Amino acid sequence: MKERLESIKNRYLELSEELMNPEIMSDFNKLKKLSKEQSDLKEIVDKYEVYLQCEKNISEAKELLNDEELKAIATEEITSNQEQLEKLTQELEILLIPKDENDGKNVIMEIRGAAGGDEANIFAGDLLRMYTYYAEKNGWKIEINHQIEGTSGGFSQVECTIKGENVYSKLKYESGAHRVQRVPETETQGRVHTSTATVLVMPEVDDVDIEIKESDLKIDVYHSSGAGGQSVNTSNSAVRITHLPTNTVVTCQNERSQLKNKDKAMKLLKAKLYDILTQEQDAKMGNVRKSKIGTGDRSEKIRTYNYPQNRVTDHRIGFSIMALDKVMDGYLEPIIEALITEDLKRKLETGNQ
Repeated sequence: MKERLESIKNRYLELSEELMNPEIMSDFNKLKKLSKEQSDLKEIVDKYEVYLQCEKNISEAKELLNDEELKAIATEEITSNQEQLEKLTQELEILLIPKDENDGKNVIMEIRGAAGGDEANIFAGDLLRMYTYYAEKNGWKIEINHQIEGTSGGFSQVECTIKGENVYSKLKYESGAHRVQRVPETETQGRVHTSTATVLVMPEVDDVDIEIKESDLKIDVYHSSGAGGQSVNTSNSAVRITHLPTNTVVTCQNERSQLKNKDKAMKLLKAKLYDILTQEQDAKMGNVRKSKIGTGDRSEKIRTYNYPQNRVTDHRIGFSIMALDKVMDGYLEPIIEALITEDLKRKLETGNQ
């Protein structure tokens, strides 16, 4: 670990010198890139400096152990610094874990009603409401791109973009099958039913992340339907794009402008193709993928929302919270924090993969 820390410290010092170079200072893009790299290293370097000072304090205190008058003070100094050293070691191990390059990105979320018919669609709507409240609590902005409403409420499918600071770092753990256990409104005998909805969370990707050929696209325009206002339906503003090599289809209809709908649809397509590529890469890694949380596997049952017991259980980490009513109102912090903590723990155990 110390070798890596020394290397990072040296790189930090190199960057400090480079940033003082007049040529770099006059090149805005280079200056911005190097400043960000230095900023990303600063927390590690600052903590490492404290770590080195603790080591120095311990070394100096040990030299005083033979002095009877100072022995008690020296012993206390050694104990105090060793405790701080242990804490700093744990913190530095976490900081040295390679960061997910997508953590700072916006996300595109797709929610579908799955097993359970109308009740599954209603639950899909409940999940959208839950994520909307959670987004609002974090100061994020949520935009609906496309939806197919259920016949009894909710959605058989709804896609949205969530924009803000570090959105993907929090919501990347939400991909998978969400199960609900409750008495549906349509149930006349009061029996508890089990239904599921699936969630897919994808980072919004830039042009540099994935390349799409125009010749691989089939673009259709048509009349919008559903939410969006009457004026939406008076022109062919809705856009459907099919990526022919993978047969991936995306749709956007919620903007009044065909151009804006096409732009949003292309972002959604890039996110889906990037997700397919990531899944393929993870599959090649074999068992490494099994140690991850939030793999994006839509078939994996990740969480149960039990209404009779007011309980939410995340099956991946065995975490339960007896506050389903609050969770459905956007109180997701305890669950997500528990997932982040477990994810860090597993990465440390598997060599920071």
